[in-house]
Parts: sequence; structure tokens; C-alpha cells
Amino acid sequence: MTRFQYYVASTLDGFIADEHDGLEWLLQFGMADFSEHYERFFAEVGALVLGATTFEWVLREGGGWPYDALPTWVLTHRTLEAPDGADVRFASGEVGVVADAAAAAAGDRNVWIIGGGPVAAQFLAAARLDELLVTYMPVALGRGRPLLPVAEVTPTLELTSVTRLGDAVEHVYRLG
Repeated sequence: MTRFQYYVASTLDGFIADEHDGLEWLLQFGMADFSEHYERFFAEVGALVLGATTFEWVLREGGGWPYDALPTWVLTHRTLEAPDGADVRFASGEVGVVADAAAAAAGDRNVWIIGGGPVAAQFLAAARLDELLVTYMPVALGRGRPLLPVAEVTPTLELTSVTRLGDAVEHVYRLG
């Protein structure tokens, strides 16, 4: 069964990017402690959903589109251009429609809600978010883009696993 998973790194004080959408606070740690764990997660991903800011950051900072031909939905109200060879679709409006299309494209694999926080919050509000996989990094920012900016109190989350990744720790929460 396809699961919608918000897989993300966060500061200890709950931010996924600084005030300018920067990730220098995260990139300073490198990937050595995380690459094997990430590869296991990514092997189960069949489709992606992300917001325009995250999409633009990946293109600008990632050295090209790293997700090959995985079906990808970018939630935006702006006109953006898909990278050559990428299966990227731009959508606005009802997130449930995007969720249905992404689930169909993912088949028996999962849908990765990459971010940002507002995208994950939309999936949560539409009752289409199954798990939060949050890697808490040993750093605090004091301000920035929140992990999960919600308008209401979230439902209670069930902690299903904790994994130490060097000095970081991943918490996996299931939504009821």
C-alpha cells in the first residue's frame, strides 16, 4: 500500500530552512552518516511531491535534477519550467487530486513529500499524510521555515522508530 511520507531534516528547534530558504546549517554535516539510510528510504519511493521553493532550490543547488524520471508534482501558482528529461508536472488547487495522481504513479511504492513545510501541512490537512520521518540535526537556528506550519493542532502522532545517525536522530511518526 502506498504511503505518503514527509521525509525531512530539521533543526532541534523545528526549522527546515533558514529565513532565506538556505540549508547551509544542514549541508555542514555532509552525507557520510546519512547516505546508506537515505538510499534505503529512496529505494521505496515511486513518486515525489514538492513545493516551488524546494523545486527551485534543488535545481539551483543540486547541480541538476537528481530524481531521474520519477513522476514529480510541483505545487505552484507560478509558471515554471521542467528540467530536460524529467517527469515533472506543475499543479495548483486541491491537494487531494495531486495525491491521487501521485499514488497511482507510485504503484506499490511510496510518495515522498519532499517539502517544504507548507506542502506537508496541506497533505496533513487533507488527511493524506501517513508518516513523518524527521531527522533532527544537532543545531538550532532560532528562526526560519518551520517543519510543519499548521493552522490547527495536529492529531496525535505515534512514534514508531528512532534511529541514530551519527550525532543526528531520526524519529518516525505515524499519523492515526
